[in-house]
Amino acid sequence: MPLAIYVLGLTIFCMTTSEFMVAGMMNTLAEQFGVPVSAVGYLISAFSAGMVVGGPILTAALLNTPRKKAFIALSVVFLVGQLLGAIANSYEVMMVSRIITGVASSAAFGVSISISASLVKENERGRAVSIIFGGLMIATVLGTPAATWAADAYGWRFSFWAVAVLVLLSGITALRLIPSLAKPEPTRLRHEMTAFRNRKLWAAYLTSFLIIGATFAAFSYFAPIFTDLTGFSAASIPILFVVYGAATVIGNLITGRLADRYTMQLLAAGLIVLSIALLAFAIGVHEPLIVIPAVIVIGLAGVPMNPPMVARVIRTGGSGLMINTVHTAIVTFGVVVGSSVGGLAISAGYGLAAPIWVGVVLALAGVLSLLPYMMGGISRREIADMEG
Repeated sequence: MPLAIYVLGLTIFCMTTSEFMVAGMMNTLAEQFGVPVSAVGYLISAFSAGMVVGGPILTAALLNTPRKKAFIALSVVFLVGQLLGAIANSYEVMMVSRIITGVASSAAFGVSISISASLVKENERGRAVSIIFGGLMIATVLGTPAATWAADAYGWRFSFWAVAVLVLLSGITALRLIPSLAKPEPTRLRHEMTAFRNRKLWAAYLTSFLIIGATFAAFSYFAPIFTDLTGFSAASIPILFVVYGAATVIGNLITGRLADRYTMQLLAAGLIVLSIALLAFAIGVHEPLIVIPAVIVIGLAGVPMNPPMVARVIRTGGSGLMINTVHTAIVTFGVVVGSSVGGLAISAGYGLAAPIWVGVVLALAGVLSLLPYMMGGISRREIADMEG
């Protein structure tokens, strides 16, 4: 893989760390800005909303910009937002910071995938994407805990400044290592939008939404489920999250290697395994010997489906900026819907295990979304096209 791919992964690592690190400093930020903890939770939602809504809009403005230039510009926008958060002296300023960084992050994902598709052979795109998404997964395993630790040791502003410095360094490195790709052909937004008339593209989007929604419906409530239902001590929770995170990294390495050659098979097998693991988790939620293997399998078969998900989208709709940015927005929307519906199920009185059952339903819906392929409803030629 070209070094530029790893630089893209580093930038995504920084942006994902920024997205989730607020969760580890909720009490501190609530005290700093004089707001309830629930209001700090909205800072995470604002980042996600920026990704879902603002990312595609910003991408539309960059359609005719050379990919390298667009990536650098988005890194600068993200850096500005991150710096604004580092110096924020009010809740409102921090909210603006989170929206700016969320918008830039979504568009950066789309541009990164588009650049990676241009730097490698067609049969290596899945592996390249796995490196980019590896940055996301390592951020959840190392970046977010490190930012939380730094915030406790040196203050929350230190963590914001540290991420800003890393973004600056990755941007400078990208400037040197990403080759100057050919300027894209002049494209009108109306022309770019014609790709969205493809029903198979929306079928791919739907599957991606359901996979991520199922995973995050359960993942968002791991901590209270582990302590209140399974009986783990509070001190063991970080270890369990590291185990889960390590499983996602390993799964990503595996799917990245296989995504180009076995795209649809991976998605089908992954969804079936994810459904079984979530079902086992829901039924055996009080038994540690069932919960631990189930969580590991969820880590292996949930988020690591991103490389085959992206490979399917690229083969179905192409590697255009809008196609990949909208895919990123839909995946992010899956995170929001999965965690929100899980929370609503708890609020409705169905108990802490309810989000896991929400995950089961979404995962089974994902299996159903692939039934045309699994039942042979797609022609052999179409399958061959999808699998390269």
